[in-house]
Amino acid sequence: MSVPVTIRDVARLAGVSPSTVSRAISLPEMVNATTRARVAAAVEQLGYEPNRAARGLITGRTGTIGLVVPDLANPFFASLTKAIQARARRHDVAVFVADTDEDPGAEAGLVRALSKQVDGIVLCSPRASDDDLAAFAADTTVVLVNRAAAGIPGVTYDNEDGMRQAVAHLVALGHRRIAWVGGPASSWSTQHRGLGLRNATEELHAVLVPVGNFAPTYEGGMAAADQVIATGATAVVAYNDLVAIGLLARLHSRGISVPGELSVVGVDDIAMSGMAHPALTTIRLPKQEAGWIAVELLLALLDNPDSQQGASGTRSELHGELIVRASTGPVPVPDRQP
Repeated sequence: MSVPVTIRDVARLAGVSPSTVSRAISLPEMVNATTRARVAAAVEQLGYEPNRAARGLITGRTGTIGLVVPDLANPFFASLTKAIQARARRHDVAVFVADTDEDPGAEAGLVRALSKQVDGIVLCSPRASDDDLAAFAADTTVVLVNRAAAGIPGVTYDNEDGMRQAVAHLVALGHRRIAWVGGPASSWSTQHRGLGLRNATEELHAVLVPVGNFAPTYEGGMAAADQVIATGATAVVAYNDLVAIGLLARLHSRGISVPGELSVVGVDDIAMSGMAHPALTTIRLPKQEAGWIAVELLLALLDNPDSQQGASGTRSELHGELIVRASTGPVPVPDRQP
């Protein structure tokens, strides 16, 4: 088993003190060029890599970032978390993960606590107000995922285009009365998906029937199903796939055929969507790409703090893709009277 190379080994080979090696690595402008070259040659020859704790003492950075999500039990956020952790590992950065359980109050407390322990924070689908987000960003470096807020960089999805794709698909199948099961009222996605549905149904001469706001869970879909049936709609768009799968379960228990009597569309394309019965038509959101971009953006801002003044324009918008499966079909034809 090889013995780890230390900063003293580098100093001995370079013929300088350990403190000079430290300065040459962390503050090279304070060390003359000849000495820097000797230290660099020694580092390369010995394969020296300063550990995270040592780097922290030198740079003032912890080598960690925070990640705050609304609900880790939701596979959408689990996939985002895996993508963010994988990308951070490539940069030798650890990730502290916190789950708010869809509680804006808990979200604020977790952000305040994490900001004292990490270099920056990725906030996924935060439920906080814009004013609260601005306060978070004043305390630490923040990047948003699936939320836009003035002055804060982040990654968003084009929710309105995704809803336009869903409505165009349903209208092409003959549906003209479409129900909408929204998520939490404070959710940025609820607002923009609802706006996209309103615009698309108006443009394509369909009628949108809002059913209300429900928990973004399987149970939320179960709770919404009876109200969806009561609207007389022939199709329904759900806030996310978990809600849509809950709808499928309750519709089945009520003896409502999907898609024979009612077509169902979700959003996210979580893994279980393809395993639902019937398999769920949904808008696929690029979760892995969003996680990667968020990490790269946060680390770039941490490496160059001066760039954060212009960070308000640093936002990527990703597009969803309609995935057609068995839960959508042609509008039901009324029975003809003899």
